[in-house]
Amino acid sequence: MTTLKHFLQLKDFSADEIAYVFERTKIIKDRFKRYERYHPLSDRTLLMIFEKASTRTRLSFEAGMQQLGGAAIYLNTRDSQLGRGEPVGDAAQVMSRMCDIVMIRTFEQSMVENFAANSRVPVINGLTNEYHPCQILADIYTFFEQRGSIKGRTVAWIGDSNNVCNTWLQAAEVLDFTVHVSTPPEYRVEPERAGLYGTDCFEEFDDPMQACKGADLVTTDVWTSMGFEAENAERREAFADWCVDADMMRVAAPDALFMHCLPAHRGEEVTAEVIDGPQSVVWDEAENRLHVQKALLEYLLLGRV
Repeated sequence: MTTLKHFLQLKDFSADEIAYVFERTKIIKDRFKRYERYHPLSDRTLLMIFEKASTRTRLSFEAGMQQLGGAAIYLNTRDSQLGRGEPVGDAAQVMSRMCDIVMIRTFEQSMVENFAANSRVPVINGLTNEYHPCQILADIYTFFEQRGSIKGRTVAWIGDSNNVCNTWLQAAEVLDFTVHVSTPPEYRVEPERAGLYGTDCFEEFDDPMQACKGADLVTTDVWTSMGFEAENAERREAFADWCVDADMMRVAAPDALFMHCLPAHRGEEVTAEVIDGPQSVVWDEAENRLHVQKALLEYLLLGRV
């Protein structure tokens, strides 16, 4: 690939590019399941920069890069000059000369945008306060595996209009489906923050039961995202009626799926009956982070193979 490509928001990719990544995901996952060695990224190095704590993001990227034959280096901002005030642009100039691709998990979207603007190699957003594009790629691929194309379908988002919600809304714009969003009044979607302008891809509902009616997928996230811990008590009170339970799943489509990006708090944003029930695909969803991100790394480094 001659043109430098980043993945900082989901809308950085077209529907055709996402379809290609999913095509490669299917092939790469099948090879993994058959224990077939596949090392297209031999001698390539992924730098992983973490400012926010992580389980699934670190494991899926680090294991994924190694499974593709490359190496992954973990760097926490606390242990680097980034944590001591080095300008992000300066760090990007240096770091991108020493590796082939960078994944960043941090607080502000402006940090990854600044890094990418000064990088000589592709940059991936591993999560920011505003967006979580790798998670939604994995979620939509999981839906594709289980139910086919998401085009024309309805996704019900119940809870906080956070980075995951914002990215679902971007995905709906790119892939032509609808999101029913139900949040407490003071936590509504901010279209500009979500990167949406004049879109009709989502509808807001005061009542979460109404949002779930007929939905093909019901999904949620924790009520208090990282960085907002000081609001935890206030949020628990505000979100008390936004717990995904069996009644919500009953009014969804008969074959509706339940997803959660994890970690989950049973009894808060979702009941144990739902997340551990037959409609839940959260473990497949979590595993697919690994496979989708391998396809993403391959595409950003090698283009279409």
